[in-house]
Order: sequence, then structure tokens, then C-alpha cells
Amino acid sequence: MEKFFESIGGAMPGVVTVVLVLVCILIFTKPIRFILKLLINTLIGFVVLILINKFGAYIGVTLGVNWINAAVVGILGVPGVALLLILRWLMII
Repeated sequence: MEKFFESIGGAMPGVVTVVLVLVCILIFTKPIRFILKLLINTLIGFVVLILINKFGAYIGVTLGVNWINAAVVGILGVPGVALLLILRWLMII
């Protein structure tokens, strides 16, 4: 029985490392997914702002293309665009 534990002793650091890596992957999967989703939504917000500026110029509707506006549009979606347009109309931004 002692030989069994001695043979496991050499593999123990590898087993512990694998377990720790798996635990880290499980812990950090959700935050990484959230950050990636937020980044993708912000990039989509940039595209929407660019399209609004391109086609809205014909009717006098423009919004600044910056990270804050893109994040608002990315997080809130269409209501975010409406919010920015209302704030622009009220001359708050």
C-alpha cells in the first residue's frame, strides 16, 4: 500500500494543477463571456451610430460617434438610440 502512495506522490502536483486550472476556467467563464458580449454589443453600437450619422444627415439627425454613445446603444439597444436622440433633441449632449 505504501508503494501505491509513493507512486501517486509524484503525480500529485500534476493532478492539483489540472484541478486548479479547471476550477479557474469554471470561475472565470461567466465574466469573460459577459465582457465579450459587452464588447460585441459596443461594436454593434458603433456601427449603428455610423449608420445613423450617414443616413440621418439627410434629415438633420446626427449623434456623436464615441465610446460612451456606442456603449449606451450597445447595452440598451434601440431604446439607447432613442435615449441619445431625445437627449440630443433636448441639447443635453
